[in-house]
Amino acid sequence: MLALILVLSGCMFQKPDYVKSITPAQLNQLMHTGDIFLVDVHTPEQQHIKGTDLFVPYNEIEKYKDKFPTDKNTPIYLYCEGGPMGNAAARSLHELGYSNLSNLEGGANAWRKAGLEFE
Repeated sequence: MLALILVLSGCMFQKPDYVKSITPAQLNQLMHTGDIFLVDVHTPEQQHIKGTDLFVPYNEIEKYKDKFPTDKNTPIYLYCEGGPMGNAAARSLHELGYSNLSNLEGGANAWRKAGLEFE
């Protein structure tokens, strides 16, 4: 029983190695210092963070793959409302060969709590 608990708790806290977490402050800083590719993947569609380049539902990444940069090393920043849909979208993009993926920690909720701008 203890072994099962350890396995389950380890899986819940393990972050996939193909996606980095980024805080609202870090993302805001990046957006002010350069042009980034920012994608809202939340369904249903929500109010977008100011500067969002693309809206693609997290579960339809494959369907819209032609909307993403052709260079698979381009940094792509993802967000949803709270975080999980961004991680799911990152998994799909990783499977398509993208290697520089970041998900906004806490999603649009954290962005809003930080007092940052929406469109």
